[in-house]
Amino acid sequence: MKKSILIIAAGTVLASLGALAWTAQVSATSEPASCCTSGADPAISTKPALTLEGANRVLAAAIAEAGKRNAGGAIAVVDDGGNLIALQRLDGTFAAGSEVSIGKARTAAMFKKATRVFEESINKGRTALVGVSALTPLQGGIPIECNGTVIGAIGVSGAHSQSEDEEIAIAGASAVSNAVAKQ
Repeated sequence: MKKSILIIAAGTVLASLGALAWTAQVSATSEPASCCTSGADPAISTKPALTLEGANRVLAAAIAEAGKRNAGGAIAVVDDGGNLIALQRLDGTFAAGSEVSIGKARTAAMFKKATRVFEESINKGRTALVGVSALTPLQGGIPIECNGTVIGAIGVSGAHSQSEDEEIAIAGASAVSNAVAKQ
């Protein structure tokens, strides 16, 4: 009985050593990082992305522009997929402003165009657009671009008018877009 336990234990140790050797060999021969960083693999692309620092810069520029205009507003900044990165609701802005600004930002990011385009289309009779659930067709959403690629968007709601929402959003977006253009 003692011999069989010893043989089983020895076999388990040998199997474990074999698995470790195989793992070490696979690790030594595979290079997962190089295929993603070199850009040589046509199946993998690299693209610019809006960071938290960039979103905060956009937000600060929009807040400064709203302050110059003595305007309120809720300001949302999203990434290129419409995911919220930063949000600020200025004092005195109506409670739903946050949700509306997020919707404007998401629309601008996902459709890669200013939300004014959708509002104007609906006003000109293209009412079928109101049936698109992912759409907030209200002026005030502006895409944020890097070298022609949409990397995010800003949405503003609650300033004195919808055109002022858009002007504040443009000021915010240009805080990152201009910085990229200068590099």
